[in-house]
Amino acid sequence: MKKLISINIKLVLFALVMLGVTSCDVTDLQPANIIPDNEAFADASRINAAVLGIYEAAQRGFYLGSVQRGYPFGAASTQQGDMRGEDMYNDQLFYEVTYTHQYNPNTANNNGQWISLYRMINRANIVLENLDPALDNGVLTPALRDRYRGEALFLRALAHHELVVYFSRPYADDPSTLGIPYRTFAINDVAKVEPGEQVGRGTVQSVYQQLLADLNESEDLLPEAGNAFRARKAAAIALKARVKLHMEDFDGVLAEYNKLAGSFEVTANPLTPFRGGTSSDNIFSFENTQASNAGVNGALPNMYGNPENGARGLVKISPLIWRSDFWHPEDTRRSIAGEADGMVSQGPLGMFTYKYTDNVTFSDPTVIIRFSEVVLAAAEANARKSSPDLAAGLTLLNSVRDRALPETVPSYSLADFASPSELLTAILNETRIEFLAEGRRFPNIHRLAGAGIMPGVPLKATSRSINNIDFYTTDREIPTDYEMPYSSHLFIWPIPLVEILTNNSSPLPQNPGY
Repeated sequence: MKKLISINIKLVLFALVMLGVTSCDVTDLQPANIIPDNEAFADASRINAAVLGIYEAAQRGFYLGSVQRGYPFGAASTQQGDMRGEDMYNDQLFYEVTYTHQYNPNTANNNGQWISLYRMINRANIVLENLDPALDNGVLTPALRDRYRGEALFLRALAHHELVVYFSRPYADDPSTLGIPYRTFAINDVAKVEPGEQVGRGTVQSVYQQLLADLNESEDLLPEAGNAFRARKAAAIALKARVKLHMEDFDGVLAEYNKLAGSFEVTANPLTPFRGGTSSDNIFSFENTQASNAGVNGALPNMYGNPENGARGLVKISPLIWRSDFWHPEDTRRSIAGEADGMVSQGPLGMFTYKYTDNVTFSDPTVIIRFSEVVLAAAEANARKSSPDLAAGLTLLNSVRDRALPETVPSYSLADFASPSELLTAILNETRIEFLAEGRRFPNIHRLAGAGIMPGVPLKATSRSINNIDFYTTDREIPTDYEMPYSSHLFIWPIPLVEILTNNSSPLPQNPGY
């Protein structure tokens, strides 16, 4: 059966190549049709379009044979990151599989993420393989070649890091455990199918080594100038800070933070990064416009928005974090939108994020990396490194927290914490508040559970039971469920069955337990 499937894939791929299709990989059987390489890379404007095609593959994604669904970096993937944690709440059937840990090797949600990420990676590799020939042919200047290569390497690293977080055990636990295939060459020809199949899972350590290699080169090549909607030097640096935090390379995190500290700053108003996508805090985002977005089911404001405002309201803020002791009641990140703008939209069903507002034309950007993340990563690094600098960690923590609180609320002091672990808890709680509804919860659970700081996925509010604002505004009991220990095989997603079956020459090993 496997041999027959592999032969069928190769026949399909052969037909696509004969049609001049170049953006396919082993798992992508319905790629977007684009012009052949010898034409696509024949002039600078077409090469720029090919680079933008990588961004489009990230923005629009792939789901059940179609695009425009919010994978791998739209609403769908953001919700996956939130629904695997406890701070955002599943209110309907749409993401219940993820929220309640009911996924398997055939589940569409996690399979869609795998397929769309590798589709994006393959587009990046196609660009990378054609830049030097274009330079040699005089089509590109050295500066443009470097910029495009830097962008493609950054996007390739971003995609691979997403994969290793969701489909492999954390680096902090055991770097020698199974990683994910790190694909560094394009599969755009029949002859490349079998070499592509030979790219095994490797180890988590080997994945992280290649991530850093890609990002180091990307940092060297990318320009400093630009905005958040195309990768620039700061984007590579910020992603390295994220990667190094997962590796528990705390001195490395601080080195990357120091590169950015003079050029970026946390905005005085926590809402600013979400009203246009360009600010001193926005380092990298995927742009959405009325003409180019991930569609109804891929739009953040539609999926996260309050039904009272015409959105679908699939995901809302969990009352567990809303009623937590560590979230100060005067924090402006709790501000209710009404006559004035705010960060939360209140309705009879509960509290919804108002970070995303345009549920008509879906123009809200998908924010991927903010300077606030790097600041809090540096705060954590100072608290956890071998020779902790608690004062430095505290200062960084306060720089994020204080700007969301009135002057009547004092800054934290070291005297507020009986031990370094209590300061670390405050930093981690601040991270939960600051990045609420941005899909960052599970990546943090993933690394912290691997480090033994968290026991696994905490208790969540029971799905489709939080149906009244009283759960937020009174002491009404919150029903909970779905706690999952780190030891569970469900802590990481299974490799899609279709990927294993179609890899005829060197099948990928499945994650244990599936």
